[in-house]
Amino acid sequence: MSETAHPSSLAALSQAGVSIWLDDLSRERLRSGTLERDIEDSSIVGVTTNPSIFAAAVAGSDQYDSQIADLAARGVEVDEAVRMITTADVREACDVLRPVYEATDGVDGRVSIEVDPRFARDTDATIAEAKQLWWLVDRPNVMIKIPGTVEGLPAITQAIALGISVNVTLIFSLERYREVVDAFLAGLEQARDNGHDLSRIGSVASFFISRVDAEVDGRLDAIGPDSPARGTAALANARLAFEHHEQVLASDRWAALAEAGAHPQRPLWASTSVKDDAYADTLYVDELVTAGTVNTMPQATIDAFADHGVAKDGDWDTVRGSYEQARADFARLADAGVDIDDVTAQLEDEGIEKFVASWEELLATVKTQMGA
Repeated sequence: MSETAHPSSLAALSQAGVSIWLDDLSRERLRSGTLERDIEDSSIVGVTTNPSIFAAAVAGSDQYDSQIADLAARGVEVDEAVRMITTADVREACDVLRPVYEATDGVDGRVSIEVDPRFARDTDATIAEAKQLWWLVDRPNVMIKIPGTVEGLPAITQAIALGISVNVTLIFSLERYREVVDAFLAGLEQARDNGHDLSRIGSVASFFISRVDAEVDGRLDAIGPDSPARGTAALANARLAFEHHEQVLASDRWAALAEAGAHPQRPLWASTSVKDDAYADTLYVDELVTAGTVNTMPQATIDAFADHGVAKDGDWDTVRGSYEQARADFARLADAGVDIDDVTAQLEDEGIEKFVASWEELLATVKTQMGA
């Protein structure tokens, strides 16, 4: 088995069974044809968005001016204006990716849009928002992003039961991931009983990576310098999540749903841009290669992996077989005094706060432009 860094590294990653999704969207990218070229040249088969991405897109482009002016002329409230702007971009991206969706039998070709993050602790509002976004985008290849909070769990089940495809976001802990998987399975069982075609329902579970290392490494540095446990937490966390995924796929419960046509809920590696310059900028791609997963990357990470990511010919997997080492890494963190449960609970709260702040920034930007 050979290892090379070359421009076709992205193609090799795709051939290894990792679906490459772009963690970015803007009207400029859509109108310039850049997204279509990404699909052709960079093996991109999906798109994820979040409030931060939309805030940057609207603030940084005049492509939205005409629509914002029309919305202002109609007296549309700013919250609804933001929904109209963001769903328009997602609908157009869904159309661009529709051929991928059809070619992969609905597995890829997906575009995700997030419910209002201010509803992250409100089950009923999250369900209502998910239904509204599903209706507004009106494309079979859209995924509605629901946060993996305690309050989000029943919303995940109810949305899937209605036939809505769901991207569960902001997952940090293994315990919460297991709860998310149970919510997904319960939703599929209800969808089957409701007469929905399970083969059309897609779902991914977005497990955040780099933020875990950033928080754990900070705590290790506070305890003492040069800890050998630095840079181990995020990968161990993700690999043990994948072990659970494999166990679910081997269960009788999943076998019954697969028989009814269901696709697995794939683990999605999110927050894959490295936040510590001491680590390789492709770390969270290189070390999370296994078939049946999604890696959603910002443009910089995609470019870095295409330029110098390590691609392997043949049997390429950096996850399966790593579970005992992952458990040993967790034990070492505990011995060092790091409470991983406290880490992940803090990261969930901070993640919601950051998305709410970005959403409010987006609202403020659109409100200013509508006023102008």
